[in-house]
Amino acid sequence: MAKKGKLSEIFSMAQFGDNPMHYMVGYRDFKTTREISLPEFLKESNNFETIPMTRIEFIKKKNKILYLKSKKRK
Repeated sequence: MAKKGKLSEIFSMAQFGDNPMHYMVGYRDFKTTREISLPEFLKESNNFETIPMTRIEFIKKKNKILYLKSKKRK
């Protein structure tokens, strides 16, 4: 499954089929990775307008990693 499809599926499930507060999103913020709740991320990113999907590093539900961005090999 393509990255955008996988992320969209996780976001949709979290928002409409589960408790979104159980999900944490880690995204690149300059040289660091910030981790915030999914609802907070959607608010802060203005629905991906200010923080694009490509900056998401991982998504966790409680302690289970649902999505982890793969590192490109050089």
